[in-house]
Amino acid sequence: MTSFNRSTSRRLKKVPQIPSVWEGDRRPLSSTQTPHSEEDKGECILWVDGSQGIVRGMDVVAQDTGPEAIVRTLMRAMENPHSPARPARPQRIVVRDREIQFYLRGVLQDLDIAIDYAPELPLIDELFRGFAEIIDSQIPDLPPQYAQQLREKAYAIWQAAPWDFLEEQQIISIEINKWDIDTLYASVMGMLGMEYGILLYRSQDSLKRFRAAVLKDDESTQDLEEAFLKQDCLFLTFERLEEDEEEEEFEDLADLPLAEINPTFGNIHPLEGLRSVLYDEEALVVCVALESLFRFVRDRRRELNNPEFPTLNRRYRIALPENEDTKSVSVSVATMPELAAELEEMVGDDDEDAENMSGEPMFRSLRDDLIPEDSFLSLGVVSWEMLDYLRKSVTYQTAGEIKPVGDGLPVILIQTSRPKAKTVIESIEEADGLNAICFNPGADPFGGESYELGLLQTQNGELFLFGEFEDDDPTHVQARQKWNQRCKDTQGYCGLIIAKGLTGASRGNPQLRDMMALFEARSLSPQDLGIGTLQLMPQLQFE
Repeated sequence: MTSFNRSTSRRLKKVPQIPSVWEGDRRPLSSTQTPHSEEDKGECILWVDGSQGIVRGMDVVAQDTGPEAIVRTLMRAMENPHSPARPARPQRIVVRDREIQFYLRGVLQDLDIAIDYAPELPLIDELFRGFAEIIDSQIPDLPPQYAQQLREKAYAIWQAAPWDFLEEQQIISIEINKWDIDTLYASVMGMLGMEYGILLYRSQDSLKRFRAAVLKDDESTQDLEEAFLKQDCLFLTFERLEEDEEEEEFEDLADLPLAEINPTFGNIHPLEGLRSVLYDEEALVVCVALESLFRFVRDRRRELNNPEFPTLNRRYRIALPENEDTKSVSVSVATMPELAAELEEMVGDDDEDAENMSGEPMFRSLRDDLIPEDSFLSLGVVSWEMLDYLRKSVTYQTAGEIKPVGDGLPVILIQTSRPKAKTVIESIEEADGLNAICFNPGADPFGGESYELGLLQTQNGELFLFGEFEDDDPTHVQARQKWNQRCKDTQGYCGLIIAKGLTGASRGNPQLRDMMALFEARSLSPQDLGIGTLQLMPQLQFE
């Protein structure tokens, strides 16, 4: 048995002893068999001064915490009690658990404190009855009978990742016609890699009003908050299970393992504001809507993964929980291209104006603003089997008919965060796609070093730097030799893969699920490119 150090015993014996009886106990927080939350699974330790009727010490610990915890709380109750109590040592302690009694007798034997047993502890019994009433009166975030199904459907949505190909304005209607709900209008959040979730608007008007308010240039933070609270929708959002408040670096949720993702549900209404609780009918509606949306995204994924938002519709029969009067409900799900076009028009000409202000360059020059600086870069090869998979599952650009010769297609792999990867992909697509990949000589006339520069040429003629490699780097030299041989095998065909996951567990080793785009291209020699040796020159930047 663990006992106090002698110095600790001497210190505690210096605490004044008062003629009082303290009650001590350790009990589960929740009075029900099914806790409302993870916190309810803990246990509460209480030390109460029965003579004065005050709580001297209180702690909440996990169920599997050892008996030492009750002693730690007792020590604080003696030396640093809750206000208004003063430091003191009791003459007598009463507990209702024989094991705790024997344990305390062994630990406290040098402190001149009598440890007695009593089957009931009046003060603590009353306190725990009050705790139980408070806990039992709390409304759970989700109705218990639907909680598991809702979470399962939320995780199914997360793994389906509709934000990979649906933008927020690409609305999908879900016609239910039950529980006073006619049609819900689903807006998918997450394409920008900032917030992930599904907003289920109860009307198109609410959706349009909120979008119009967000796009106003003169909206203040207070106005935006008011517009947010005036929405009329149910929602599902995703967040990290345990966020580190000291972690300042942005981490894309999509890069985290499923075990760290936590779905949250709620309701927003102009008269209620934000409520992170779903009641029975709302939970049923969300359950049916999420299942319908999941099936639609699963069945129509290929058609939805298209630059043009297509006209699609499906009807599903969704099974209801066993405790419902009806066994199933028929739901119609459809895309809304016209509404999507209307919402896009609200954006106005801001993007076009920005492009015009930048001006058309007088000539095509080497740029270094395509690939993020902190990206992971590697030269490698994709097997022909994996290539077939990527062509069907990610954003894909073909460069022609490639004969499967050799061990695979030589590729440049760029891994960055999900938001930056999306930006890279969009930039290449806006430049009409990728035309060629080239390694061109470069030199630093000031330092005397020579380099090999990795260049991407887009279809509109622009050149982008993706890497700088020292000529005498043996690792790069070996990788380039393999690259040349593979490009020779494929008759000059190669590819660029853009992957996410730089801030996640797959950093430096992206998996198939991390790969977001494949751009097939031609491999050009420096002679084909015809720009000669590029020299490093100091640059002045003007805004």
